[in-house]
Amino acid sequence: MKSIIRFASATLLAVALASGAFATEFTKGTVKKVDAKAKKVTIIHEELKSLEMPAMTMVFRVKDDAMLEKMKEGASIEFVAERVEGKITVTDLK
Repeated sequence: MKSIIRFASATLLAVALASGAFATEFTKGTVKKVDAKAKKVTIIHEELKSLEMPAMTMVFRVKDDAMLEKMKEGASIEFVAERVEGKITVTDLK
């Protein structure tokens, strides 16, 4: 019985680690527009694999307002986008 519990625990840990690594995959993009007042940024981006979205230009919310200060129009960036409360949001930025 202990070996079954150990196996189940190891499997659960492996799945959790794999899904966490997938969620933090950075995507390359170019900042097209920054709208600090609306707390949004328009990005021309490569495929967002974690969200199953093809490459396109789209508007994102930002998790932290300080991210907007790091983004300038025309700048190349790498970012993580996730669904936060149903809205596609930039949650991490290189």
